[in-house]
Amino acid sequence: MIGRTARATPLELGGGRIRLRTLSEDDYEGWFEVRARCRRWLVPWEPRPAGAPLTPEDRASFSARCAARERERQMGSGYGFGIFVADRFVGEITLSSIQRGPFQNAFVGYWVDEAMAGQGLAPEATVGVLRFAFEELGLHRVEIAIVPRNRASRRVVEKLNLREEGVAVRYLEIDGHWEDHVRYAMTAEEWTNRAEVLVRQWLTPS
Repeated sequence: MIGRTARATPLELGGGRIRLRTLSEDDYEGWFEVRARCRRWLVPWEPRPAGAPLTPEDRASFSARCAARERERQMGSGYGFGIFVADRFVGEITLSSIQRGPFQNAFVGYWVDEAMAGQGLAPEATVGVLRFAFEELGLHRVEIAIVPRNRASRRVVEKLNLREEGVAVRYLEIDGHWEDHVRYAMTAEEWTNRAEVLVRQWLTPS
C-alpha cells in the first residue's frame, strides 16, 4: 500500500505554466479545498450510476485513491496527475484504460478549478499527457469523450483542434443519467505531424 510508510517516487511532467505530478496523501488539503469549493461545478459531469453516493472526499478515501492510482501506474494500466501552478493544486488529468496488444489505446479525462477555468490550463495539461502517451508510452491512439452540453470541456479539445469522430449515443452514465458523448481522438501519426506546433504553443515557457 502506498502511504506514509511506503512512498512511491512521484512521476512529474513539465509544461509551460504548469507541472503535472502524481498525487499523494500530502496533497489532500489542496485537493479537498478545490473539490469542496467547486462541487457544483464538477459533480454534474462525473461518471456515477443512479443512486450511487458522491465520490468520498475524506482523507482516508483520498489516500486509498492515491494508492489505487499508484498500482495502476505500476501495472501500466493508467496514470493520474494533479495539475499544479506554482505549487498550487488546480485540477486533475488522467490517462486511463490503457490497452496494449493490437489496440494501443487510452482515454484522457480532466477537470480544473472553476476559478482557473478559461486560462488554457486544461489544454496545456492535455498536450503534456498526449506527449507522454505517444512519446514515452508508445501508444497509438488517445481518445477524449465529452457530454455535448459540457461546453467548458469541449473548449479544451477545440483549442487543440483535436479530430472529432462523432457522437456515441448513451455512452456513459453521468451523475445517474445515460449521456451521449462527443468523441475526439488523436493517433500517433497525427501527433508526429502536429507535435512541434502543439509543444511550442502550449508547453514552451513564454
